[in-house]
Amino acid sequence: MSDRDSSISASQTEGEFEGEMDEELEGDTEMEEEKSENGRGSPAPSLSNISSTLRAVIRIKQKYHAMKKRRQEMALGGQCPLTGAPGRTSPKIFTFDGITPTAFSSPSSSIPQRKKRRKKKRVLFPEGGRRRAAPKQDRSRAKYCLYLLFAIVFLQVYNAIENLDDHVLRYDLEGLEKTLRREVFGQQGAVESLLSHLKDYLSTYVHNKPLVVSLHGPTGVGKSHLGRLLAGHFRSVVGDTLVLQYYVLHHCPQEANALQCASDLSAQISEMVERAEEEEKIPLFIFDEAEHMHHEILDTLLQLVSSNQSNEYLNAIYLFLSNLGHAHITKHMLHNSSSISMAMTASGRHSNLVKELTPILRSMLEELHPLWTEADILPLSLLEKGHVMECFLDEITREGFYPDHANIERLAGEIDYYPAVGGHEYSQTGCKQVVAKVNLL
Repeated sequence: MSDRDSSISASQTEGEFEGEMDEELEGDTEMEEEKSENGRGSPAPSLSNISSTLRAVIRIKQKYHAMKKRRQEMALGGQCPLTGAPGRTSPKIFTFDGITPTAFSSPSSSIPQRKKRRKKKRVLFPEGGRRRAAPKQDRSRAKYCLYLLFAIVFLQVYNAIENLDDHVLRYDLEGLEKTLRREVFGQQGAVESLLSHLKDYLSTYVHNKPLVVSLHGPTGVGKSHLGRLLAGHFRSVVGDTLVLQYYVLHHCPQEANALQCASDLSAQISEMVERAEEEEKIPLFIFDEAEHMHHEILDTLLQLVSSNQSNEYLNAIYLFLSNLGHAHITKHMLHNSSSISMAMTASGRHSNLVKELTPILRSMLEELHPLWTEADILPLSLLEKGHVMECFLDEITREGFYPDHANIERLAGEIDYYPAVGGHEYSQTGCKQVVAKVNLL
């Protein structure tokens, strides 16, 4: 629309508006005249009539100015710019006339900006082809199998830990350790090694071979005493029927009865392992004075401890006590006493003894019988004078005598000893004569 057309339309609109207002004013004037004519003959108008006429005139004038202003706004609505326009009481009508492109990008523009929608990526299909949905990827079932395997392994490990705790508590290995440390003198290293074997074996009920331990040492070092302590402890936890103490010189003194003794021993062991399998316990077999065992008995025991037996024979503990190789042990300790430090612990001295003597003892024992190839060899060391005094103190207290230190030292001096080497004085008979000397008091 041009400026000329706008001015013409504005003048036309203003003329029409003035005509309408003149008509309204004329109508109002005629109404006032009618009122005055109807009131002729009446007295002169009063002050209240004049004020009502004045109020009507003021109201008509206000209405005139309001209508004129509204018409001007309607006429000039498309001409004035958006910014700086005078205030209006009529509704605003949005038009694109007079709006520049920069108005949308201007930060001061009052027109709300529309958010740009992201265009979705269109999938292009070949011409003439049908639209097909994307194929679903097949999920591998191996993942679920892997989860199942993890769960099974976790349950097995947890069950093994629970079984370990149950077996350790069942056999009361802590109580056994306290007893051996209190009752056995001078063999703390051997006791620790033996307890380590027992803990490893008794931690579970499933084994691929029985536990075979062979203790070797000179006379009087505590082999038989250790065997009696073990037998007493296992009788208290598994029962008398699952513990066997076999003394060769007592059960089979004659070599002519060796075959019968071997047969009887095999039947007795078979019966005990079957009973232990039913009760889910591990039996203990102690063979004292193993150096006097006949060859037939050794052959029978070799068949019983071999790993090709059934499960009940694999869950058993065999303990052999003998003085085989005592000469090698005595010679080694006397020749190496000068190199043994007094500050070295008992376990350290025993570990050195086992490390140096085990190959020598094993080669010597394997020549005697193949049974010893299945056994773990633990050598027992010689007892020193201090250990002998501890044996006298224990025996005197047990018999009810007053533990006089001077008397104990006098009794320990009556025992034969090897020549002192490196500050160590070893007993030739250990504690074997202690009981006899205390009985003479």
